Amino acid sequence: MRNILKSISKNKKGIVYILISAFLLALGQLFWKLSGTAINLQMIIGFLCYGVGAITMVIAFKFGSMSVLHPMMSTSILFSILFGYFIFNEQITIYKVLGIFFIILGVIFIGGGDEK
Repeated sequence: MRNILKSISKNKKGIVYILISAFLLALGQLFWKLSGTAINLQMIIGFLCYGVGAITMVIAFKFGSMSVLHPMMSTSILFSILFGYFIFNEQITIYKVLGIFFIILGVIFIGGGDEK
C-alpha cells in the first residue's frame, strides 16, 4: 500500500493531466455520436475535445512515468459508460460494474508499480 501511495505522490501532476485527457477524449467521442453523420457544430466540438485531450495526454507524460500514466487512459471507458447512462439512458449492468471495478483495480495496481 505504501508503494501505491508513493507512486501516486510521485506522478500526481501527470495523473491529474491524464484523467483530464481521458475525460476529454470520451467527451469528444460523445459529441461525435451526438453529431450523427452530418458535419456540424457537434462534430467540430468533438474534434476539438479530442485534440485538446490528445495534447493534454502528451503534457501528462512530462509529469509522470509513462508506464503508470498510459494505462490510466482506460478510465475513459468509465466516462463513456457514465455518458451513456446519463445522456442516452443506457443501462449499467452488473457486467459493466464488474468491468469498471477491474479497470480501476488494474489502474491502481499498475500505478503502484512505479515504486519498489
